[in-house]
Amino acid sequence: MSIKPPFTDLEINRSPKGFYEGHSVEIALISKAIMIGLVLWALIWPASANGVLGSLNWSLLESFNQFYIIIVGLFVFFLIALAVLPQTGKLRLGPDGQAPEFSTFSWFSMMFGAGLGVGLMVFSTAEPLSLWGSNPVVVSGAVAGGTEEAVQSAYRYTYLHYGFHAWAVYVVTGLSLAYYAYTRDMPLTIRSALTPMFGSRMNGFLGHIVDVLGVVATILGVSVTIGYGVSQFVDGVYAITGMTWIMNLTGEAPVPSTVGLLAGLIVIMALSVLSAVSGVGRGVKYLSNLNLVLSIILLLVFVVFGSFLFAMNTYVAALMDYLLNFLNLSFGAYGPQSEAAFAAALPADAVPFADALRGGATNAWGSFDGFVSGLEGDAAALPSDVLASAYAAGEQGRQFGWQAGWTTFYWAWWIAFSPFVGLFLARISKGRTVREFILGGVFAPALVCFAWMAILGGTAMDLELSGQAGGAISGASNTAKLFVTLGEMIDGGLLSVITVMCVVLVLTFLVTSADSGILVMNTIMAGGDQDVGNKHKVIWGLILTSVIGALFLAAGETNPMDALRNAMIIGALPFTMVMGLMCLSLIKALYRDGLRKKTQ
Repeated sequence: MSIKPPFTDLEINRSPKGFYEGHSVEIALISKAIMIGLVLWALIWPASANGVLGSLNWSLLESFNQFYIIIVGLFVFFLIALAVLPQTGKLRLGPDGQAPEFSTFSWFSMMFGAGLGVGLMVFSTAEPLSLWGSNPVVVSGAVAGGTEEAVQSAYRYTYLHYGFHAWAVYVVTGLSLAYYAYTRDMPLTIRSALTPMFGSRMNGFLGHIVDVLGVVATILGVSVTIGYGVSQFVDGVYAITGMTWIMNLTGEAPVPSTVGLLAGLIVIMALSVLSAVSGVGRGVKYLSNLNLVLSIILLLVFVVFGSFLFAMNTYVAALMDYLLNFLNLSFGAYGPQSEAAFAAALPADAVPFADALRGGATNAWGSFDGFVSGLEGDAAALPSDVLASAYAAGEQGRQFGWQAGWTTFYWAWWIAFSPFVGLFLARISKGRTVREFILGGVFAPALVCFAWMAILGGTAMDLELSGQAGGAISGASNTAKLFVTLGEMIDGGLLSVITVMCVVLVLTFLVTSADSGILVMNTIMAGGDQDVGNKHKVIWGLILTSVIGALFLAAGETNPMDALRNAMIIGALPFTMVMGLMCLSLIKALYRDGLRKKTQ
C-alpha cells in the first residue's frame, strides 16, 4: 500500500521589492507592532505596565503552573524515546552521507554559548546559594535553609533547572525544525514544524501567527537573558573601576542602577549588531570559540584555587540524587491552595483564625519563625503545637508558590528562548543524526552545566559553610555573587586579571546571544532564508534594545528585572502550546516517513 507524499509545498509570501524585499510583510509588521506597542506602553505608563504585567503573570501561573511542569517533563521523555529507538535515533538530518557543516568543537561551542552562556555566568554561583536557603525540602520544613543538610536539596533543584529539562526544551524545537529543513527541504522557520498536522493551512494566516509567536517569544526570552547579563556586566565593571554612577548604593548591597543598566545595554547591543551583520560563519562562530576557551580558563581557576574536593563530592552526590528523584522532579506539579482547602487542613482550634493564618502559612519565601512572629491578636496566642499544625496545613500553598516562582519561571524562560536556540541549533546541525543531536544537545551540555554549578557554586557554598566568607557572598546580589566569590577566593593581581577576564566573558556571551537572536528573528521574517539584509538586522537590534530598555525603566530601580520576567512568562505560554503540537507533528512525520521507506 502506497502512502501519499508529505506536504512540503510551504509558501511564505515574501515581498519582491522595496524595504521588505525578501521578507514576509505580515510577520514583520505584526511582530513589530506588538513590540513597539509594548515599548510605548512601558515608556508612557511605566507603573501601569509593570503592575498589569505582574498581575497577569500571577494569574497565568495560578492557572497554568501544572501545565508548564508536566509538558516540560514530557519533552524530556519524548526525546529519550527518539534517541533510544533504533529506527529514529539513526536518522540523519540531511541526505545520506551528508557531512556535518561545523566541527564538533565549533558545533558544541556555538550550541553552548547560545543556549546558556550568560545564564551560566550569572547563576553558576547565584543558583546553588539561593536554593541553599530556599527549596521545596526547606519549604516543607524537613531541613533548615543555609545548613550543611540543605546542600543536597539545593543541588537537586539546581540540576533540575539547568539540566536535562532545560536543554530538552531547546532540542524539541531545534530537532523539529532541522528534521523538516534537511530531510524534506522545507524552510527553516517555525511553521514548517506544524505542517504534518495542518498541511497547507500553514501557508496562510495561521502560519503567520505561529511565526509571530516564535518571534515574540524569542525577543522576550533573549531580553531576559540579556537583562541578567547586562546586570552582571555592570557589576563586573564596578568591581574593576569602582565607578559609583553605574550602581545603586542605597540598599544593603550595591546593585546596578537603571542608568548603569541602560549604558551597559547600549554598549552590548551595539557590539551585537556589528557581530550579527558579519554572519554566523564569522562573528558568532569565532565569538563562540572564544567563549568556550575563556570558560575553560575560568573553570580551571576555580579548580586550582577553589574548593575542588568539596565540589567533586557535591557533583557526584548531587547527580545521583537528581537521577533518583528525576521522575518526581519531572511531573510533581502543584496548583494553588484555595482558602477552603487550607481551612479544611487546619486543626479545629485554628479554623476560626484561618484568614489570619493563611497568608503566613502559605508564604513560600517565609519561615515558621517568620510565620509565628507575624501573627497578631488571638491568632498569636494559639498554642505552639496548633501553630505548627497550621503552618503544616499551608504546605501545598508554599510548594505552589515556590514552584511557580522558581521552576516555572525557568521553564518559561527556556521555552521563550527555544525558538531562538532551537532554530540556531537547527541552523548549525545539518548532517548530524537524531541521536547525535539529542545526546549532543541535551545530555552533554547538561553535564557541563552540572560541573560548572558544582565547582563555582560549590566553592561559594564551602566558603560560606567554613565561615570564611562571613555572609558576604550570600548577601551580594545575584549578578555580583561571582565577583564576590572570586574576591574571597583569590586576591592581588590575579584577582584583577580574572575579574577582567570574567567581564570579557560576560560581554562575549552577551554578544553571542544577542547577535544569534537577531539572526534568528530575521530568518523567521525571511521565511527561513538565512541570507537577509543587514539593514533588518540593525532594525531588530534596535527593537530588541528598546524592549529591554523600556522594561528596565518600567520596573524601576528596586527590581529592574521584574517587568522583563513577567513579560517573558506571559509571552512563553502560547509558544508552549506550539511546542506541544511540534512533538505531535514530529511523531506523525517520523511514523509516516518510516512507512514510506518500508513501501519503497
